[in-house]
Amino acid sequence: MTATKPNRAPTGIRQRHGAKCTGGRRCGCPWEAFVPLGRKGEKLRKTWPTRKLAEDWRTEAMADQKRGKLRTPTSTTVEQAAEAFLAGARDGSIPAAGGGRFKPATIRGYTVALHKRLLPAFGKRRLSDVRRADVQEFADALTAEGLRASTVHNTLDPLRVIYRRAIRREEVDVDPTKNLELRRPDGKRDRIADPAEADALLAALHEDRALWATAIYAGLRRGELMALRCSDVDLHGRVIHVQRGWDQIEGEQEGKSAAANRRVPILDPLARELVDHLMRTGRRGDDLVFGATAAKPFSRESVRRRSLAAWEAAGLTPLTLHEARHTCASVMIAAGVNAKALSAIMRHATIAMTFDTYGHLMPGGLDEAAAAANAYLARQTGERPALTVVG
Repeated sequence: MTATKPNRAPTGIRQRHGAKCTGGRRCGCPWEAFVPLGRKGEKLRKTWPTRKLAEDWRTEAMADQKRGKLRTPTSTTVEQAAEAFLAGARDGSIPAAGGGRFKPATIRGYTVALHKRLLPAFGKRRLSDVRRADVQEFADALTAEGLRASTVHNTLDPLRVIYRRAIRREEVDVDPTKNLELRRPDGKRDRIADPAEADALLAALHEDRALWATAIYAGLRRGELMALRCSDVDLHGRVIHVQRGWDQIEGEQEGKSAAANRRVPILDPLARELVDHLMRTGRRGDDLVFGATAAKPFSRESVRRRSLAAWEAAGLTPLTLHEARHTCASVMIAAGVNAKALSAIMRHATIAMTFDTYGHLMPGGLDEAAAAANAYLARQTGERPALTVVG
């Protein structure tokens, strides 16, 4: 009779039995795997619920070690990394994705998310100790609480930024915020007015007509409209220089880099409205274009109240300033403006953001692509378009 060989764990793997464990083969005690680091006897250790997971991790870690990609775990905690990030975001030493400064409203949102939910859950843990499963469990718990999908995404945003920074600084090798299974936001699209409707909405307005025209035809954000000065508007050159914004709490925010500024073309319908507005108000120089006074920005509540009253009297469906910005993008796309130019006009941090936001409006069907390519080739070669085959 052949004796059964003991089920020994391979080198670098061991099961950690608790004080009350009898050591049976089917006990549920965790498995520890380790990989040696350097010449000082240091070891990188990880604990896993099953032997298979421990073995798989050690195999990958040993491969990373040979490629020189394995490092000693950082001692920095999530809380310490969060404090450093918020301080850098506030003083501008840590740039946003587009290279400019983080907006004050964004920093306030990140601060709330960190202190309300993220730091109580992960604050005391080292950056390198947080696993994707931990973040997934956290996100699932938020969903179980009844939070909207968009709220869950927004809550995780500062953690994503912190880990992207840690990856770049080589403090961690793995980003646990990637490849999570999250519910998509409800998918509701912002309302977009077609050109005829936009014209009717503007025609119903009086005092705020030029403001709404700038939102619809130039795509400026509310804060940018509030901070826009006459010196930023070059009617002769047909361009608006967007150089600053307005924060409801901290006031005017100057653009601190070239990435924070942009040039937006003044379309014909907007040019007429701006000329009429500036002549009527007598604003010039450093005066605010749309201010309640030349030095005081407009009140968003007052503008909204006047606009709603005018549109209700005209029997029109209201528009928000944010929806006016989306309307501008839809006009650009319908006119054939390419995604790179649109990204610059709308001042998106990346062109990927442009595609994520407006990709559903862009022509992309095979028939449209083929028709556009065929028409281009026909113009270049002088050949007649191919006949359509019927039947």
